[in-house]
This record gives sequence, C-alpha cells and structure tokens, in this order.
Amino acid sequence: MGRTDRRLVAGALIGSTAAGGGDRWSDLDLTFGLADNVILDEVLTDWTTRLKNQFGAVHLFDLPYLSTMYRVFLLPDNLQVDLSFTPGNKFLGHGLKYDLLFGNALEREQSKPFSPEHVFGLAVVYLLHGRACIARGRMWEAEYCISAARDQALSLACHHRGLKTSYGRGFDDLPSETLKPFAETLAGSLERIQLLRALSKTIDELLHNSQEVRELASRLELGLHELALSQ
Repeated sequence: MGRTDRRLVAGALIGSTAAGGGDRWSDLDLTFGLADNVILDEVLTDWTTRLKNQFGAVHLFDLPYLSTMYRVFLLPDNLQVDLSFTPGNKFLGHGLKYDLLFGNALEREQSKPFSPEHVFGLAVVYLLHGRACIARGRMWEAEYCISAARDQALSLACHHRGLKTSYGRGFDDLPSETLKPFAETLAGSLERIQLLRALSKTIDELLHNSQEVRELASRLELGLHELALSQ
C-alpha cells in the first residue's frame, strides 16, 4: 500500500520487529515520509478506510508527537498496528532501529529524553499527592500516585545503568538485586496501613536509585522520610 501511494516518499519498518527482532506478541510499527504539499488528514482517512475494509481494523487512537502523527489500530486477531506519518524524508530518528522498505530516508535528531532531575522531581510530586490522597481517604488515587512514583524510581535505576527508560522497557533488564527491593513498594491492598508502607518503601527506593541527582536527593531526603511518617 505504501509503495503504490504517491503521497508517500519513503517507508520503513520500525519497533521491536525491525532488524529481525520481535516475537509473537510484538506489534507492527510502520512509519512513512509524506511528500511535499500532501494533506495529512486525507492520507489518514484513506489509510484508515483501507485498513478497516481489507483487514477489519479498528482505529483505537491518535498520538501526535512533534511533527509526527501516530495512528494506532487493532486487527481482529489482536495484532496492534501502529502507522506514523512525518512530513518529508527525515522521518526516522537518529539511531533508530529500522528496515527501510522503500524510498530514501534521512535521519533527524532525536528529541532529548527527560533529565534525571526531571524524573526525580516528578516522582517527588507523585509521592506528595499520594500521601495527600491517603489522608483524604482517596485510596485508589493514592495507589495510582504511589505506582507512578515507583515507575519514576525504576526509570532512574535504568538511566544509571544505560537501559531504556521509556514505557518500562528497561525495568526487566535491571539486576535482580536492584529489582528485589522494589517488590516491597507494591501495595497489597487499599488499606491505609498498606498504602503507607508502600509509600515509605517507594521513598526508600527512589532515594537509593538517585545516584545522578545525589545533591538534589540529599536536600529532600529528610522531608520525604517525614512524609511517610506523618499522621
């Protein structure tokens, strides 16, 4: 379909199945470069219609990111298909794993990942909100915040070891001695005592895995520990 669509100047397979990777659970990621003066909405409409008619695909959602638009589909056999469209032939991020399918591709600079300071700060905010939710009796929201803070702490652990930090992709690659204490950050129930315990353990692991932001962590350490102890 891509090769015969004159509105597309290039296309590539990306994601986990590129370069011979992936397994039976992998989704299919295809990305395309748009020719000059092409209207994106028209391309999206045409491709959506074809995928629905030919494959029974269901359009789940769109995700705009910088100059790229991602459209996510689900096929009847639960295969997820992600199509992305970017103006021009600089539609591949620098260092991205891909298989070029047609056309000529130029790499563009990747967007900068969040800094460790940003990740640590976000974790702190989630912890503050989580503690407030426990005090207010909003236990589901508290569990959400504690889990989100734990994810940020795990991301810091991944960053320290040069592992992937987005979408939890590097979590399972962390050493067992790093992951084992994180199991204690899981709330066994929505009871107040369990949520407070999970909050306290999450604070411990956040501080323990903040090597890149040691000065910032040391300034907040006392206050964070008091947060878990406050009534």
